[in-house]
Amino acid sequence: MAQKGGLVFLSIILILNCLAQVNNTSNLMPVPADLNANANIVRITNQFRVSIIGPANSRIYAEGSRFVRRLSNKTGIFLDKQGYITQKDSNIAAQLLLRVGRPGRLQLGEDESYSIETGKSQVTVSANTDLGAIHALETLLQLVITDADGYYFPGVSIHDNPRFAWRGLLLDVALHFMPVDVVKRTLDGMAAVKMNVLHLHLCNDQGFRVESKIFPRLQQVASDGLYYTQEEIRGIVKYAAQRGIRVVPEFVVPAHTTAILTAYPEFESVERDYHLQRYFGVFDPVMDPTNEKLYPFLEKLFGEMSALFPDQYFHIGGDENTGKDWNNTPHIKAFMKAHGMKSAADLQTYFNKRLLPIITKCGKTMIGWDEIFQPGLPKEVVIESWRGNESFYGSVKKGHPSVLAYGYYIDLIQPASYHYLNDPIPDSVILTADEKKLVLGGEATMWSEMVTHVTVDSRIWPRTAAIAERLWSPKTVNKVDDMYRRLDIMSLQLESLGLRHNSYKLPLMRQLANGWDTKALEVLVSVLEPLKIYERNEGDTMYTVFSPFTKLADVATPDQEVPRIFNKQVDEFLSKPSPGLEKEISQKLILWKENDAQFKLLLNNSPVLLEAASLSENLSSLAEAGLEAIQYIHDHKKAGSEWLQEKLAVANKAKQQGGRCEIQVVDAIQKLIQRAGD
Repeated sequence: MAQKGGLVFLSIILILNCLAQVNNTSNLMPVPADLNANANIVRITNQFRVSIIGPANSRIYAEGSRFVRRLSNKTGIFLDKQGYITQKDSNIAAQLLLRVGRPGRLQLGEDESYSIETGKSQVTVSANTDLGAIHALETLLQLVITDADGYYFPGVSIHDNPRFAWRGLLLDVALHFMPVDVVKRTLDGMAAVKMNVLHLHLCNDQGFRVESKIFPRLQQVASDGLYYTQEEIRGIVKYAAQRGIRVVPEFVVPAHTTAILTAYPEFESVERDYHLQRYFGVFDPVMDPTNEKLYPFLEKLFGEMSALFPDQYFHIGGDENTGKDWNNTPHIKAFMKAHGMKSAADLQTYFNKRLLPIITKCGKTMIGWDEIFQPGLPKEVVIESWRGNESFYGSVKKGHPSVLAYGYYIDLIQPASYHYLNDPIPDSVILTADEKKLVLGGEATMWSEMVTHVTVDSRIWPRTAAIAERLWSPKTVNKVDDMYRRLDIMSLQLESLGLRHNSYKLPLMRQLANGWDTKALEVLVSVLEPLKIYERNEGDTMYTVFSPFTKLADVATPDQEVPRIFNKQVDEFLSKPSPGLEKEISQKLILWKENDAQFKLLLNNSPVLLEAASLSENLSSLAEAGLEAIQYIHDHKKAGSEWLQEKLAVANKAKQQGGRCEIQVVDAIQKLIQRAGD
């Protein structure tokens, strides 16, 4: 009988252990294609070793070594005895055994699959290529779990592969230049969430950002001195390749070329005094496609630039040509008429056809924004769609390989849930099997009008991890609440890589407060988000490349956790009131109500925060109205119509922006007010 009781107790322990491991594996992001838990564990001690079996190149040994150092940093365990992993590390009894089939090729469609099996004393990774093994190492770092005895890898059986081959992030380094260290830490973040394409937007009206030895005026007069040397570009490409990431360059033509025309005005469509553009937006300057001297120039320039980037794809932009300079220039109008062209779009198609053999001669495949998708465009040209689903699926149905950017514009300050539910192949769109193959994947797009190197991380991360999951994980992985739960965990892991999406805030708030005491500012900022879409750059003060990006709208971040949770709590409370929810909601309302008095003290020492004064006052008044509404609901009393109208007016006033920010809890408190008056 005692023996039977012991067996039951042991069974309970094993079940609880499995449950704990299942809970930990559910934190993974992206979610693997197939995952099962078992009761095995592999302890991480200072004797932990990694071995690699099979044909491999230096990349997997370097990434294996980086994995050991990251694991050591994560656990605090001294794992430095192994040093760097080399070909000598091939002991098949090692605690982590990597079985690699072959070195992977950095090309679209390469095998990135992997499996992880936890045995009684060993974790085994199997992958057809080292790219898959690198992804497995990222999964393992997310899997580390703790108990009273320390750290260990839980029992899992994982078989994983990506849903889409193109999982990209556009990083715009032209509108605001991004130093090399920013690019590299961005690559670290991408690798952590299994993204595999860095799309570098390298020139625009505001600057040309790569050294040219053939056309040196591009960096001498068209960069403000902010550009990458060719050696730095090679370093970025190498750093990316080490992490299994391809780098696709974009050199936008024929529009958005003010910088190029500043350096080489002989290729202009309209004669004017060209200078680097200091504002952001869409401008008229455009290259003259009727100038035969333009094409040898582009052939030399693109030949030089493409040699720096070994990837198969070369992005020529092609977007936002107003056509005004073409339509207002006599010799260009005459050219169009002579060639039967009815619009600027026809002339741009002509330009693209002239450009295609140049790109092909460089050994590259041309890719451009969806404006280049015009009748007559050869099908081998890849279309990147940013203006809507119609152009995206239109290009697919016309036989073009296509990449989706629409719905993934992270610079527009939209919530992660919006991007997460934006599927490249939704159920609402019917595609044939061959058409589905033309959907290469998608790209998060980080345009830099409203960011600098200080704030850019906060706009990319952690939301881009949700996009990464959408492009990697099965389509059925689409629960928003669970995504946010795991995104919070992923945010901490990204922070451990040196990304500054969280850590930049306090220094900037201290600067705004002109002192160490930032508590009142922190409370206010926690419920604010910058104006969304393109609203921030509208109004009485237009931003330039030299504007201060150190203000309230820069410290406020997208998709704030405090209002997201508060708004959900209010909905739950109104659906099913409970004392616990009422207490939590009331505590937040009291905090916001009382915060204004403390915030006003900051204004005496920090005039820059005056733009936030109305927000603080409105939040306080709104919170007070919310507390009164809660009391009515608690007492089961109906508020009078005069009170209702007065408080709804308070809510409407609180919707006004201040410091180019908006309060994110207005709608939820307005619901409380409305319920009190019902």
